[in-house]
Amino acid sequence: MSNEGLICWNCSKNTGLSGRISRADSCESCLADMRCCRGCRHFDPNRRFQCKESIETNIPNKEKSNFCDFFQVRIAFKKAGGVSYQDDTKDNRKKNFDDLFED
Repeated sequence: MSNEGLICWNCSKNTGLSGRISRADSCESCLADMRCCRGCRHFDPNRRFQCKESIETNIPNKEKSNFCDFFQVRIAFKKAGGVSYQDDTKDNRKKNFDDLFED
């Protein structure tokens, strides 16, 4: 299997998926839904409703496909010792700084 493509949020294996992710997409290895909260770059267990975005209602099952308008694939890549997620971007660093002064 190629080293390119989406890494599964559940089993950390290459899903074989790339490009736009639909609600029907799932991991070939563990069958986990890919377009879900756990597979989204906005997922944060320490935030309200476990989301960095200002969502109005809680999505109870974070591991099942949903219709969230804020969904963006969480970019992950394999490296020695496990899987790393791409969180260190210029926009993310600025948002983290701004969040320090949030009321």
